Amino acid sequence: MRCPNCASLDTQVKDSRPTEDSSVIRRRRVCLACNFRFTTFERVQLRELVVMKRNSRRVPFDRDKLLRSVQISLRKRPVAPDRIDAVVSKIVRELESQGEAEISSETIGEMVMENLRELDDVAYVRFASVYRNFREAKDFKAVLDELSGEEGGPQPVVPAPK
Repeated sequence: MRCPNCASLDTQVKDSRPTEDSSVIRRRRVCLACNFRFTTFERVQLRELVVMKRNSRRVPFDRDKLLRSVQISLRKRPVAPDRIDAVVSKIVRELESQGEAEISSETIGEMVMENLRELDDVAYVRFASVYRNFREAKDFKAVLDELSGEEGGPQPVVPAPK
């Protein structure tokens, strides 16, 4: 592992332990060249995934990019970070278990929307507005109508009397 401080490849693992859900190994490392201490996380990767973009480009799948996009849609929402990580891990496991090495960006987007819909309605609408490229207010209204039409779903907000 390359040291983030001095770029030396001469590092040593000082401590390893699994995270709470045992899906990731946390390793404390020390650089033998500069004594800088840092932490790395190791997770199982079943296969190398490639994302097929809408413009036909192929790029390596990036779990961190997926995590960032989910975090952005959940910004300032009352959702615990461990639940966010669990959703991202669930999506990655589903992608890896599909048996395909190449996955379309649309497939990933739909999976994210499906999981956000279960997690937080506001995050779902935020993500949908970017993913579906909303251009007008009626695009938001259509998604909100879809959400409020679900049985047991959120009820329309009625303004308080003044």
